[in-house]
Amino acid sequence: MTDDGSRVGRSGHIRVGEDRWSLVVAAGVLAFVAMLDMNIVNVALADLADGLHVSTATAQWAVLGYQLPVVALLLPVGRWLDGGGLRSAVLAATCGFGLCSALAAAAPWMAWLIAARLMQGACGAVLFVLMPVLAIRSVRPELRGRAMSVPATLGPLGAVTGPAVGGLLLDHWGWWSVFLVKIPFCLLALVIVWRAMPRDGGLRRPDLRLVGDALLVAAGVAVLLLALTLAVGRPSWLVLAGAAVPTLWWWLRGPGGRPAVGLLRSAGLFRAHGAVLALATGFAAMHYVVALHLQRDDGVSATTTGLTVLAFPLGMGLAGPLGGRLADLPQALGSARRAGGTPIGARTVAVAGAALTAAGLLLLVPLGDGWSPPDVAWRLALAGFGLGLNGGPTQALVMSAAPPDRAATVGSTVQFARSLGFTLGPALATAAWGLGGSGAGVRAGLVLAATAACLAVPLLALTGRGPAPLPEKTTDAAPAVHD
Repeated sequence: MTDDGSRVGRSGHIRVGEDRWSLVVAAGVLAFVAMLDMNIVNVALADLADGLHVSTATAQWAVLGYQLPVVALLLPVGRWLDGGGLRSAVLAATCGFGLCSALAAAAPWMAWLIAARLMQGACGAVLFVLMPVLAIRSVRPELRGRAMSVPATLGPLGAVTGPAVGGLLLDHWGWWSVFLVKIPFCLLALVIVWRAMPRDGGLRRPDLRLVGDALLVAAGVAVLLLALTLAVGRPSWLVLAGAAVPTLWWWLRGPGGRPAVGLLRSAGLFRAHGAVLALATGFAAMHYVVALHLQRDDGVSATTTGLTVLAFPLGMGLAGPLGGRLADLPQALGSARRAGGTPIGARTVAVAGAALTAAGLLLLVPLGDGWSPPDVAWRLALAGFGLGLNGGPTQALVMSAAPPDRAATVGSTVQFARSLGFTLGPALATAAWGLGGSGAGVRAGLVLAATAACLAVPLLALTGRGPAPLPEKTTDAAPAVHD
């Protein structure tokens, strides 16, 4: 018996009884704070450079120092965490994330800050991998759409609201406050996980292969981003992107990449991951182009720009819970499930959400050069509503197809696809803007964003079915909580 009267099987999973929504909330809080950290530091770079007496280019490593370990470690960390204790991993990563935030805020010089951000990025990679696993294991299979909609919605909301929150903190307290603001979120998640999750074993010791895999992925992604950034002024720099192929190919063909690729192939998840990558790229590219064009080219104030762009997260926040409920509706009414335990409505809702996101971005393209904030805002609200509908169902589709003992690996691959999209979107938009020239650059960036979102629709609609349904007694329901 758990403390709420639920019955627990020998496998340690709750078969019948109350679901652990507090753990779903914890997953959402961690998703929000991990994505918040992707963008909140950007607005403080000038003040940070002045405060630590470094150049703006050096201060940029306060952002890159976090983003690079996240992207590089996601896939290796997924393999490392498979079979390990979920509770121990969440507690350790959350403690490390909060501690590194405090160390970054107290940094007396830049080297200290960069070291703290690198360690924080490593902890962030673990959190990104564990968030979908924590959410999906905390509820019964018929509630997975609703559970997955929480981190899938709050994560992008953290990315969008980061600059606004950072600007407010910067105006009132200084650059160090953009690091401290994340500590209360970490404490909240720690309290929830400590009280609600059972002890389920410790962590395995990472081997040297983890370091090698991380270096290969980091080198490939870094070279790709460098090529896209340099191509703004000289398109010939795009040739440099070819240098990323060998390192990524070595990783895919090596002991680090082969198991992940084989798992995605056997579960039929390649198209779903492509859709996640495409939507994240479109979202990030759109956000970059719209914000920059409104302020720099149309002369809109920073406040008005912030309020206009806020339409996207508002639409997303409204649609997120709705998307999860619609995805779970057939099971809630007693209908059969698709192969792999996937709710019948999840694919339909995911495709509809991707189509609405693509429609909202496509409607931005004909606006031309003269934008008015209201014209932009309702289009962004439509796109945000679509992405909110899409997030939870897509996560449920992917995680439901994962074998129970490989959930961390699948969690890492889907988070890698999303993080890579968030990273590539602005870089690709910058390249498209530069190649399009001063007249057509904005439209080129928006066409790129809309095209990426449109690709997600057929990818989700044509996603193959996963493996055969798991026996009911081994489903990834909520972990037991002992008296």
